[in-house]
Amino acid sequence: MFDFRGKCVLVTGGSRGIGREIALQFAHAGARVIVSSRKIDSLNRVVDEIRGFGGEAVAIAANMGKMDEVNRLIEEAYKVYDRIDILVNNAATNPIFGPILNTEERAWDKIMDVNLKGPFFLAINIARKMIDDNKGGSIINIASTAGLRSWPGLGVYGISKGAVVQMTRQMAREWAGANIRVNCVAPGLIYTDFSRVLIEDEALRSEALKNVSMNRYGNVSEIAGLVLFLASDAASYITGQIIVADGGGMC
Repeated sequence: MFDFRGKCVLVTGGSRGIGREIALQFAHAGARVIVSSRKIDSLNRVVDEIRGFGGEAVAIAANMGKMDEVNRLIEEAYKVYDRIDILVNNAATNPIFGPILNTEERAWDKIMDVNLKGPFFLAINIARKMIDDNKGGSIINIASTAGLRSWPGLGVYGISKGAVVQMTRQMAREWAGANIRVNCVAPGLIYTDFSRVLIEDEALRSEALKNVSMNRYGNVSEIAGLVLFLASDAASYITGQIIVADGGGMC
């Protein structure tokens, strides 16, 4: 059920953190992997790592906040492989931290472009090709528990991720007839470069874990494993679901 040989996977935000681990684990499971993010040098390191253990991968640089680059990513991906079976919408940004009263329009636009607009149009354009191929597929959107509840300082980011949650449900409903499953993973506090400052500060970490039942932060492999499950035949009857992985923080 977890054999992805013959499958092609596109992972955005694939140069580090959760995206990098997802790409590595799909490659270990036999998939051909396309990794994408803004910086080609970082992507090439991931590709070299995958090829180093005998996997197959290519890198395509693209900024998810720029529609011309999103469209180019799709075009180049289908030049490399003639199909995409699995899309993981993982790329995201959060350039601001603080109360929403302090939000500037430029910051709002950047967050919404990268976290919502880019993933939305990437998904619908790939879904069109999946429908044309008549072979179905799987799309997994990475949201956040910040999209399911309020978090101090993460207001606009949380709003964008809440929209990703609803985007997932709508896509799942509309595309189920084409055998395209669309699901969402909402991680809690996961140790990445994104969360390093929070986790490595003892006071901030203690506050963040106060309501986490397991009393620890997660690691990227725990999210990657969930993504692989949702993309696999083991999850063939699962679509439109938001799977929270937060150590019991939402209990």
